[in-house]
Amino acid sequence: MRYIGSVYRPPSEAYSLIIQVTLGCAHNSCTFCSMFKDKRFSIRPESEVMADLEESRAMFRNVDRIFLADGDALVLPTESLMRILGRIAALFPECGRVSVYGSPQDVLRKTPGELEALRDGGVGMIYIGAESGSDRVLAKVNKGASRDEIIRAVRKTEDSGIPASVTFISGLSGQDGWEEHAIACGTMISEMEPSYVGLLTLMVEPAAPLYRDMEEGRFRLLTPVQAVNETRLLLENTEVRRDCVFRSNHASNYVSLRGTLPRDKERMLGQLRSACESGALKDERFRAL
Repeated sequence: MRYIGSVYRPPSEAYSLIIQVTLGCAHNSCTFCSMFKDKRFSIRPESEVMADLEESRAMFRNVDRIFLADGDALVLPTESLMRILGRIAALFPECGRVSVYGSPQDVLRKTPGELEALRDGGVGMIYIGAESGSDRVLAKVNKGASRDEIIRAVRKTEDSGIPASVTFISGLSGQDGWEEHAIACGTMISEMEPSYVGLLTLMVEPAAPLYRDMEEGRFRLLTPVQAVNETRLLLENTEVRRDCVFRSNHASNYVSLRGTLPRDKERMLGQLRSACESGALKDERFRAL
């Protein structure tokens, strides 16, 4: 098994076998992100990927899930992905799900038929970073996609039969316009109705371009209470008609939330109100990315 540079995966892929099919992120320009700064984007030779799969089969008795890294494996041509999925199916018949990161642009470049083929080949989850529902915030952090593009990408993923897990970042607007950010995230979730939503809270590392803005006073992080109130406003503006699993239990969050919308919306709002009133917010010493 060869891992090149730092390797990242979604929290829910903690126990998955990770196979690098790309190195780095094709966009790699988001100002809040410090991931993949140690490598230049490239697609790994298919022969290396197949060799890693063979070696993994020899190493592990049972593999339930596989995550194809790095930043946006969906950028690969569909034909290449299908060959990799076919090899996974042959080597790991017990594997129940293959997951990938996919940028909105990656999804929009695929035809509905290609996405359905990937679904039939074993792709059971596409992780899409929305970050914000506000075009102003998306442009400011250099996301490289608009609100409309992200919504269309998530809908296209869901329509193909592949569940989308969409990530948002609390505090991404800083103290300037956090209400707009919260409301826009809530209405975006309502409009695209993904299967899963994950909400992180912004933490800025020195390698992220945003770090300098923060150090020089051009960007001000939310206080813990503001971050919790932003999450409350986001939930208040979320109205979905089908089940959406909502998780805000990442190590970066001040209050841990787990539920399914719309069923658990009022319970989670109550948790946020109670946490603010009691001051039961996670201490900064215990927050992490």
